[in-house]
Amino acid sequence: MDILDAIILGIVQGLTEFLPVSSSGHLELGKAILGDNSVPEESLLFTVVLHFATALSTIVVFRRDIGEIIRGLFQFSWNEESQFSSKIIVSMIPAVLVGLFFEEQLEAFFGGNVMFVGFMLLITAVLLYFADKAKDTDKKVGFGSAFVIGISQAIAMLPGISRSGATISTSVLLGVDKSKSARFSFLMVVPLIFGKIAKDLLGGELTFNGENNMAMVAGFLAAFVAGLAACTWMIQLVRKSKLSYFAIYCLIVGLIAIIFGLANP
Repeated sequence: MDILDAIILGIVQGLTEFLPVSSSGHLELGKAILGDNSVPEESLLFTVVLHFATALSTIVVFRRDIGEIIRGLFQFSWNEESQFSSKIIVSMIPAVLVGLFFEEQLEAFFGGNVMFVGFMLLITAVLLYFADKAKDTDKKVGFGSAFVIGISQAIAMLPGISRSGATISTSVLLGVDKSKSARFSFLMVVPLIFGKIAKDLLGGELTFNGENNMAMVAGFLAAFVAGLAACTWMIQLVRKSKLSYFAIYCLIVGLIAIIFGLANP
């Protein structure tokens, strides 16, 4: 992968991370269109690096929320911040288990399989459609809901299943307020991404060499900057807009991906 392709994919990641349209799915489609020939392990590594960049942009945008949570934790009491943090931990359990025991199987899906991504986008479209029909409530995320939302996040590790779309849709279908669902969805992924990066660093799996090093740095910077710009206004878009709009988008892109895959076996 050359530097220009990495920058393009970084921008794609930054712009799609905060919309329920599957950033990883768009990355796989982008790699296929750009003719990326990375082996699955390298392809997944690049995806993780870009997700790390948008996780950092999430921290910047939600710095006040995160600051309040940290201050609340240092009060060493079962307050709202402690409960919220505990729910985040509960939501991480399914994805952590998948990452620990099925990482090799997961890597196989990150090799430019356009057909698979297309079908997963269709599933995302269905999820968003049904979530759009749910009634608005003032309900907060509970511990049971957090675990179920975590399961949807684990499933969304597959390219084409939107992480934010799956988690927000699951939250809304469980009766959680859409605004609270969006906030929980965006914050719950941050420790997961940092944990994945730490695991790869300690295990010696996250290594950069020569030209790939420059390409990943370029992609990282592009994703971070694009993520900062996108997060500031796309979060409001997710909270206020009808999820059916995104369902239609995923349906169209999914069908195009399937047709593309059939035409280029």
